[in-house]
Amino acid sequence: MSAFHTVYPATAPGDATPATQRNVPNRGGTANPSAAALAAQFPNAVRGHEVVNGETTVFIDAAAVADMVRWLHDAPDHRYEYLSDVTAVEYRDFEREIEVVWHLRSIRLRRFLRLKARLAKGAPLSVPSVWSVYKGADWLERECYDMFGITFEGHPDLRRILMWEGYKEGFPLRKDFPMRGRFSRSEQLKNALAANPEARYSMEELTVADAFAELPEDMKRRLAGGEKTGE
Repeated sequence: MSAFHTVYPATAPGDATPATQRNVPNRGGTANPSAAALAAQFPNAVRGHEVVNGETTVFIDAAAVADMVRWLHDAPDHRYEYLSDVTAVEYRDFEREIEVVWHLRSIRLRRFLRLKARLAKGAPLSVPSVWSVYKGADWLERECYDMFGITFEGHPDLRRILMWEGYKEGFPLRKDFPMRGRFSRSEQLKNALAANPEARYSMEELTVADAFAELPEDMKRRLAGGEKTGE
């Protein structure tokens, strides 16, 4: 095994030293060189790119994303070793596609690249998982699935991460999600009571509620009176 060496940003051998951009225009400007390289490597899967506030977004075919991020991760001239986010965007225009978004960073070359894939509404909202390249995609993809309903094919454990597994009201960050939820308060209470918490939590977790009996009497009275933290 080779010795461990600390890698500092902008110290890749043979590469020009990157510099932080200054006075960048709102639209246009110099694109991240990885955009042109990606288009050359995957000519049939790149739909174009744009530069906004110095950040480059490449629009891609969703089916090719796993191969693209693998190449961006491994290619010596790019080396995007860090996946900082996986998310989605839905617009209020119901005719406009949903966008799945990946944020990639090359710490070594001080580069940021955004990939976007557009999914038509009414079609399956599914894209390949990038978990095989970035293990950090595990929770990021689960959150995107939980909030937007995007399925990541090949994810090893795709299930809700913020809402509980039996949650049935849809996807909270979709634009068609009602502010108060789809179920009435009485229906929500009925579902909560039927959830059988003993089957989902350990006895150690459930005994937190039992600790109330051990509180000092003055604290019990304050809590019973509805006192809020900070009041």
